[in-house]
Amino acid sequence: MPARADSLELKLEAILFAGGAPLSVKELTEKAGVSDFRVVQRALRHLVRAYAGRQTALEVRRVGDRYALQVREEFLPAVHSVQPIEIAPRTLKSLTLIAYHQPMLQSTLVKMVGEYAYQEVAELQSFGLIRAEPKGSTFELTTTARFAEYFGIGSSRPEQIREFLAKKLGLPTPSDGTGAPAPAPSSSPEEVPSSEAPPTPAAGELT
Repeated sequence: MPARADSLELKLEAILFAGGAPLSVKELTEKAGVSDFRVVQRALRHLVRAYAGRQTALEVRRVGDRYALQVREEFLPAVHSVQPIEIAPRTLKSLTLIAYHQPMLQSTLVKMVGEYAYQEVAELQSFGLIRAEPKGSTFELTTTARFAEYFGIGSSRPEQIREFLAKKLGLPTPSDGTGAPAPAPSSSPEEVPSSEAPPTPAAGELT
């Protein structure tokens, strides 16, 4: 007998809370012990709407093809005042790629670093370091003012951030003044090859 929608929503809420990372519909279906993923999809949509209508500091948000239970962006400064940011090397690599190539499509980041990019994007959003706005079937990723503040960069403008990264990581600065590799006129962000990615910085190298 299938689980009722309300009890399933509570179960999914608990799984998202305990998971600590974005989970796909397939993963949520398996963990909830449900045979029909469509029931889970409906419950997730209800859960997203329910959180949107509550007066709460939390939200259930879709991140790519995954879902996460996280703190709303406007409350992140309060969280970080008692919980300092600790960025793992793998997460720092994704952040560097986003900062260097922004605005960057999430689908491009996935091609460059793999499926774990979805988790990295959600974590970086939870830190308040990047912004993800819907762009077609994916998301467009950019850094926030908090990113510039956290790394001590004097400007939050993308071209200034690229110049900062180029100097810190020993990358050549092209003549176009952006600090990023100049793609051919016909190329799009999704066509930027991984060979143009900046090197992965060591922990603390950006500060």
